[in-house]
Amino acid sequence: MARGRRALEAIDGAAGQAVIDALADISPDFADYLFEFPFGDIYSRPGLARRDREVSTIAALAAMGTAQPQLKIHIAAGLNVGLSREEITEILMQMAVYAGFPAALNGLFAAKEVFASRDAEKIEARP
Repeated sequence: MARGRRALEAIDGAAGQAVIDALADISPDFADYLFEFPFGDIYSRPGLARRDREVSTIAALAAMGTAQPQLKIHIAAGLNVGLSREEITEILMQMAVYAGFPAALNGLFAAKEVFASRDAEKIEARP
């Protein structure tokens, strides 16, 4: 359980904890599953770097086309683990080939929101 919490914090930061907190009053057990399995068991495996795992997660969520909130969290996580905005944009553009233009467009608009939010945070953090 501790390994999953550490991975969740390193990858998603406050956004991951916000999801856990939002589930506390409706299904705290599901919140535990959310960080134990994906983050404690899968993301913590040695076979891929966190950066590579986020590439595949962003691509999968964009291709699904039904997971915009999760896609935004993982776009931000991609930035957290070292992906550039250009790399994320290219991942999403690649989805046009395999998941269709609507999936790529939705992904790009999600990225645009995340990037704008990051920019606003930087402006607010300036003295």
